[in-house]
Amino acid sequence: MSEQTKLFVLDTNVILHDSSCIHQFEKNDIVIPISVLEELDHFKRGNEQLHYNAREFLRQLDDLSSQQETDNGVPQGKKQGKIRVIVNHNWHPDVEAVFQEDCPDHRILNCAYKLSNNNPERDTILVSKDTNMRLKARSLGLTAEDYATDKIMDLDSVYTGSRLVENAPGTAIDTLFNTGRLDLPDLPEITNPKANENFIIRNGQKSALAIYNALEEKIVRVEKTPAYGIMPRNAEQSFALHMVTDNQVQLVTLSGKAGTGKTLLALAGAMECRSEYRQIYLARPIVPLSNRDLGYLPGDIQSKLDPYMQPLFDNLAVIRHQFKAKDKRAIKINEMLEQDKLLITPLAYIRGRSLQKSFFIVDEAQNLTPHEVKTIITRAGEGTKIVFTGDIHQIDHPYLDKRSNGLTYLISRMKGQEMYAHITLEKGERSHLAELASDLL
Repeated sequence: MSEQTKLFVLDTNVILHDSSCIHQFEKNDIVIPISVLEELDHFKRGNEQLHYNAREFLRQLDDLSSQQETDNGVPQGKKQGKIRVIVNHNWHPDVEAVFQEDCPDHRILNCAYKLSNNNPERDTILVSKDTNMRLKARSLGLTAEDYATDKIMDLDSVYTGSRLVENAPGTAIDTLFNTGRLDLPDLPEITNPKANENFIIRNGQKSALAIYNALEEKIVRVEKTPAYGIMPRNAEQSFALHMVTDNQVQLVTLSGKAGTGKTLLALAGAMECRSEYRQIYLARPIVPLSNRDLGYLPGDIQSKLDPYMQPLFDNLAVIRHQFKAKDKRAIKINEMLEQDKLLITPLAYIRGRSLQKSFFIVDEAQNLTPHEVKTIITRAGEGTKIVFTGDIHQIDHPYLDKRSNGLTYLISRMKGQEMYAHITLEKGERSHLAELASDLL
């Protein structure tokens, strides 16, 4: 056996995060404590992504277990290590002295500790997405790591979707205003533009907003135009409304701190081009407070869901209040709600469906895993547009962070694609008080 190979012990949350995780460790060997299988058994039934991941992983393990086992496990295949399930529950005295409670986490730690002691010539590493689990492991002298396969390593390099171009020629800005388009060589200050990248072009006297159209290979002017009564208040909001209402762009991400208008702009843009879609869906993932299940809340299913859906209704109310009660646009919103043309729903109710010619807004996307984001996008049928909104600095999911959440992952992987556009909203527009609190508190 090569001295370079390591021994990775997987926590349950890694498998629930990525059902294909066992294929991500190259030639190193993998150990699955029996406690992990016992925990996965509780996740076999259900329609959420983690339930699918549990079922899929168990199927993979079942297929592998039918092969001939060696002393150190079952070979996974060419250029991959072996995998084995350890069933020994005898406690090591060192672990028992520190963690007296008998629970799955402590059994997994016990398994990793005993492996480390029994294999001093190899690096034994516990892989867990639970920060507390990693801290416990290190307290025992174990090496513990986060599952980093789908993590963005350099957060500072995350694509913002816009660039400031200083000292632009006045003739170029004039051409942009007069014709609405500009050849890329006419503005040499812009180098290596990405598809649908936005630009604030200025020279001290004049300024213009523009976007790079990769199909035409031209810089196209972006006008500050309202959408269903909502007027953009800054450059980034103008870019956001433009890409949300652009038919050529099928996938949009809007990120930014609280109060920057992400959800409001997405909904206003959807209402503006509603005639081109059969339905507008506005959905968000449910991450219960303190990780409690929905059943913890009182009332029927609708009353349980109302607290999570209320922010979406609030944004819809802002749009509706732009018009008088008898205005046909306000009446249209009520009609769409009554006829289910505009649906506000938990994200779990959307998964599994094929959405044809729909405008699909996913709010709070920072609370989704990369695999959940992929699952949602692959449900898009012909003529469907998807907009993800979120703030990577406000993550409620216990096993996600700024670098591993689905929104960050999506932005980093999709940038430069012709059917994708992104903008990071910088300035809060909810109120001066909200902006001050966001910056100082």
